[in-house]
Amino acid sequence: MQTDPSASSRPASRTEEWQMRVDLAACYRLHAHYGWTDLIYTHISARVPGAEEHFLLNPFGLMFDEVCASNLVKIDIDGNVVEPTQHPIHRAGFVIHSAVHAARPDARCVIHAHTRAGMAVSAMKCGLLPLTQHAMLFHGKVAYHDSEGLANQLSERERLTADLGDKPVMILRNHGTLVAGASIGQAFAMMWHLEMAMQAQVDALASGQELTLPDSALADRISSAGFRPPGTLRSDGTVSPLGNLEWPALLRMLDRKDPSYRT
Repeated sequence: MQTDPSASSRPASRTEEWQMRVDLAACYRLHAHYGWTDLIYTHISARVPGAEEHFLLNPFGLMFDEVCASNLVKIDIDGNVVEPTQHPIHRAGFVIHSAVHAARPDARCVIHAHTRAGMAVSAMKCGLLPLTQHAMLFHGKVAYHDSEGLANQLSERERLTADLGDKPVMILRNHGTLVAGASIGQAFAMMWHLEMAMQAQVDALASGQELTLPDSALADRISSAGFRPPGTLRSDGTVSPLGNLEWPALLRMLDRKDPSYRT
């Protein structure tokens, strides 16, 4: 079950917030499962339903496979902890995630990662190339932000969000990747396909073979049929499964593996 991203104009019930906590903890566990972690660094955040000024972030110092629904930290846009907790938060996580949540009301979930493939592509002047169907899902949807060093300066937030604009994906040059999704399930699915695209690009470039690039019309067609806001239809009148159908299946996998994320 995904949290309803439209539930932002009314106070959240404890049930809605708890479901958001469960989904966000699941997202952390999935990142650990797939090896998309950087020890205790990098973050995934989610806006609390009905409370636009509050979002949930991982406790700094815990590995991603230790994150559960109850130990997520609730903070406001200014980085203040708004509910009692024994855990600190990471300033860099606050700076990046608060900037995106403040600037993008549609961003219910924000993922920032330092994966090996993501860092490799972030160092490539060409950026993300439309080499595969996974990559073409993001054709015309990727923003870029030049590195400003460790993300712990509040002054960077304005420049970061200006570069992001209305794009769902941003490559932070010489740093990593960022995804802004309309739901936790959608954000995770975008990260999955982005990571697949970047791994394939690194492998293709390493092969030394001449590469083939599709024409822009094909890339546009695949991109337009891909990730969309929940509840919206594609041009053929159907709902894209991307960001929708995978999430319940992923939760079932986690429940078989270790359901403690729900606690």
